[in-house]
Amino acid sequence: MQRTGQPTINDVARVAGVSKKTVSRVINRSPLLGGETRARVEAVIAELGYVPNPQARALALRRNFLIGLVHDNPNAQTVMNVQQGMLEALHGTEFEMVVRPIDRGSATMLEDLKHFLERQRPYGVLLMPPVSENDLVARACAEIGCRYVRMGSAMLDAPERMVASNDRDAVRAATAYLIDQGHRRIGLIGGPHGFRSARERRGGFEEALAQGGISLPRSLIADGNYTFESGLVAAERLLDAVPRPTAIFSCNDEMAAGVIHAARQRGLDVPGDLSVVGFDDTPIAAHVWPPLTTVRWPIASMARSATLKLIADPEADGVEEPSLFLSTLIRRASVAAPSD
Repeated sequence: MQRTGQPTINDVARVAGVSKKTVSRVINRSPLLGGETRARVEAVIAELGYVPNPQARALALRRNFLIGLVHDNPNAQTVMNVQQGMLEALHGTEFEMVVRPIDRGSATMLEDLKHFLERQRPYGVLLMPPVSENDLVARACAEIGCRYVRMGSAMLDAPERMVASNDRDAVRAATAYLIDQGHRRIGLIGGPHGFRSARERRGGFEEALAQGGISLPRSLIADGNYTFESGLVAAERLLDAVPRPTAIFSCNDEMAAGVIHAARQRGLDVPGDLSVVGFDDTPIAAHVWPPLTTVRWPIASMARSATLKLIADPEADGVEEPSLFLSTLIRRASVAAPSD
């Protein structure tokens, strides 16, 4: 029989002998299908010349095939890493990514977010820290009926709506490594106030010192905001301490790069006079000299998993995406035993 008009998803399902849901999973590159079924459906799609219509499906679902990234994060590299993970998950699917910065300090932050969700009607949103740490933001998404997954440094929600890292444990191990090298005067450059990551990382640092029987005087603590400039200013303050620290743990790599720069301005050798440890393992960690010992934060993998959670078929049975990701210490040349 000669076909008239454009083939539909129903035509593909009928000819392939599968359900519409199975065809949809093939289109969305779901990992839940066997290779034989996928190949059969793809062959029928090619034979019929079927082209999915995202606009028609969006009308039926009352949602666009958009996955939103909602953030208010001062670290551009972190945002880029999250986008990389999201794009890996969306590759080959009908979904596209849209990025929506918001101001978490604004009095109209929740109204701005709701306006974005109602106007764009995304299929789901990934909430980056520190926005993700606000329960009101998650509640606003739920009230509108928009899927969400939160990203953070601790479990803040149900596993299906969360990807988290073990920041506290990872920093405890990194600080213990400094202690094992013989350091006792260890400075801390913390993260921005209000960030759960800053709290978790400082907590791990303090726990390691306590376990090692080491005190943490106020003169060895400085605040930063996850930027190179703030790391430079904080390092100047710590290096003015008498006696100065023999090691500094920085709550991210950009601030750690600022520490190395400040040390060189004073004629200090890294790691001979000062050991430095960061957090993230961004490209800057391997590009500074000496290469930076740091905690590798699997941020791109977390974003990829979060995105797959968002686009997964809620009725499908299969292996669920992980919710907890382990950060690990990467030992490079910026740490040595203290010289005194």
